[in-house]
Amino acid sequence: MTVIESKLGLDRLVIDLSLMKFPFIVTVKKGGTRSMSQNAYLWGLVYPTILEHGTLEGWTKDDLHEYFLGEHFGWDVLEGFGKKRLKPLNRSSSLSKMEFVDYVAFIQQKAAEMGIVIPDPE
Repeated sequence: MTVIESKLGLDRLVIDLSLMKFPFIVTVKKGGTRSMSQNAYLWGLVYPTILEHGTLEGWTKDDLHEYFLGEHFGWDVLEGFGKKRLKPLNRSSSLSKMEFVDYVAFIQQKAAEMGIVIPDPE
């Protein structure tokens, strides 16, 4: 069996496969998690832009990250030591590339509602 992996778009993969002169079976697997460049965009541009233009005195990038994760994916309530705290149901490190795009779009929308424009990645 020959395994062909492609990081190209599906259209390009279909064209490449159509040129083969022998029978084949195609298996499609989910892509990996978010890329390093996506993560760098989130932490290097999105969160700093919100902190710079928002009225969030005392907030950090980590605070924003926890907040937006919980708002987007929902919250779990943890109890211990006589206190309750909220924890996001999902982490960004486990998101696929497309799920990460949706997560960032959610943040851009929330920021826009506060009058903050976050440019799309280049």
